[in-house]
Amino acid sequence: MLSTSDPCQTAERSIHKKYRTTIWRPFVEGIKRYELINEGDNIAVCISGGKDSMLLAKLMQALHKYSDFPFGLKFIVMDPGYNEINRQRVISNAARLNIPIEIFESNIFEVVTETDRSPCYLCARMRRGFLYAHAQKLGCNKIALGHHFSDVIETTLLGMLYGAQIQTMMPKVKSKNFPGLQLVRPMYQVHEDAINAWCRYNELEFIQCACPLSESCNVFDASGGASKRQEVKMLVRTLKKDNPNVEWSIFKSLHRVNLDTIIGYKKDGEEISFLDSF
Repeated sequence: MLSTSDPCQTAERSIHKKYRTTIWRPFVEGIKRYELINEGDNIAVCISGGKDSMLLAKLMQALHKYSDFPFGLKFIVMDPGYNEINRQRVISNAARLNIPIEIFESNIFEVVTETDRSPCYLCARMRRGFLYAHAQKLGCNKIALGHHFSDVIETTLLGMLYGAQIQTMMPKVKSKNFPGLQLVRPMYQVHEDAINAWCRYNELEFIQCACPLSESCNVFDASGGASKRQEVKMLVRTLKKDNPNVEWSIFKSLHRVNLDTIIGYKKDGEEISFLDSF
């Protein structure tokens, strides 16, 4: 239950006390394991207004405060065309959590609502492009996104079940269109259940989906909406009933791929078959 003290201090304290083993420790371990942050980095923390990116901002603030080496932070919010309620919720939550955000505008929602060809894919591509461009303008060499452990597991299963391929969400990626810029995912080892618990404990409500094509999902709702990702999320929950460690088994398998038992794979865009070296 939220205390009567300053809500920002309570939220920060809960990260280091109540959720130290489920949020702070996995966050730091992931950064070290995948070498996501280096001395001298200037990182644009990208905030959508949802629970994941807001927690990421608080974690990055804490890391900046306690880090053994210096690095810079910018907290950027791209407004893709939020309605006034959602925009104000982002602003008020940032103020409550003492996150010094900088908002810049885009016309993404306007563009995607005028197309009938994969609007979600177009929106994601445009968002990434706007964020990279603005980060570059600010002199940043990295952008940080709020994807978490559960996103990694779900993305892996989505690729296998619906995309007929084995791939996953990487902890860091070099930009192809913006040389010198990298995308990093510092919450790579933080489970969504822990994020939801942190939100409930601090009585925080964030926007979940502000898309004009999805009128039914305007605020944070742990149950989520109907989608292939939601189907996979429910599948994982079912599997966990019999095997509580199923997610970690999937996660570890991504670090232990045995190419001697793989029929085919891609490397730098080139398809390679086991027959090539049989």
